[in-house]
Amino acid sequence: MLSKNELRYTLALQRIPNMGDISAKKLLRKLGSAEAVFKEKKSNLAKIDGIGIIRLKEINLKLQLDQADEELRFIEENNIEYRYFKDKTYPEKLKHCIDGPILFFHRGNIDLVGKKIISVVGTRKITSYGNTFCQNLIEEIAPLNPVIVSGLAYGVDICAHKAAIENNLQNIACLAHGLNQIYPKDHKKYVQKIEENGGFISEFWSSDAFDRNNFLKRNRIIAGLSEATIVIESAEKGGSLVTADIANSYDREVFAVPGRATDSQSRGCNNLIKQQKAHLLTNAADIIYMLGWELKENQKPKQTQLFVELDEAEKVIFRFLKEKEKELLDTIALECNIPAYKAASILMNMELKGVVRPLPGKLFQLV
Repeated sequence: MLSKNELRYTLALQRIPNMGDISAKKLLRKLGSAEAVFKEKKSNLAKIDGIGIIRLKEINLKLQLDQADEELRFIEENNIEYRYFKDKTYPEKLKHCIDGPILFFHRGNIDLVGKKIISVVGTRKITSYGNTFCQNLIEEIAPLNPVIVSGLAYGVDICAHKAAIENNLQNIACLAHGLNQIYPKDHKKYVQKIEENGGFISEFWSSDAFDRNNFLKRNRIIAGLSEATIVIESAEKGGSLVTADIANSYDREVFAVPGRATDSQSRGCNNLIKQQKAHLLTNAADIIYMLGWELKENQKPKQTQLFVELDEAEKVIFRFLKEKEKELLDTIALECNIPAYKAASILMNMELKGVVRPLPGKLFQLV
């Protein structure tokens, strides 16, 4: 936790135009504190790798401290909490993102320590197919108690938040504006429920203008917080595809829900799968398998078709088929020099293209 003085200077550092989180982190790691950055000679700062003199010309101590003081008053008056990138409480997965924010603000009851975290994104123009899939997926995966992250937008985002609320899952809304407002206004009615079991995260100030580019910047936090990003539906172009690309750049898993080739809101997902930028997602079992999650004995999933009760003979056959499945994937992985999960993804893509068809136990034969 930063002292009030260091928080003040960190806010001022955050306010330097064109500084960016990557450059700010370089300065903080080199000099130890935000206050030291402002007190260091600009000629010395310019010698730090990646810090150009043009960027340093934007430093105006009085102006940026005045702005910081104004935001600090808002933080104190509204009991806003924050996370600093060097703090132990800063989300572990976001800490590994090179461009993760040096400081972000939050409110609610957020607990991400040791949690399974997935981000759910997609089009604002969600179809009935996407809506049903999103609700069912979160219901199916609820026994593992994951944290659901999304952006509170119309469409897939709010569907994911509502499903998380209905299944009593912690859910996080990442905002593209300050915590002094909610956008869209129609979603204010969900604020209390989200804050009761989860909350709101933003790197933007209360004084920041409402800008379209903020949404794209916000997407890196959505991708960075989680171990996997799920794209439910997307047109050929859209913000959710940007989030998927960012997640790939962070070396996180990406899943996409396939749809008919003629459906405009499935083209983005189909392209992700076709270009091998995402695993094909048909149900919660795909996520559980790819991420290596396990159900504890006392966890009873609601979706019986994924985890059915077996008699003794069926259990023996199931174990045999699972061993054969693992043997098949290990053989493909060895021959292709790729991880087993990549082999599984390729097989699913081949199934989607109609090249192979599945046999019992995820074994395959050529069509």
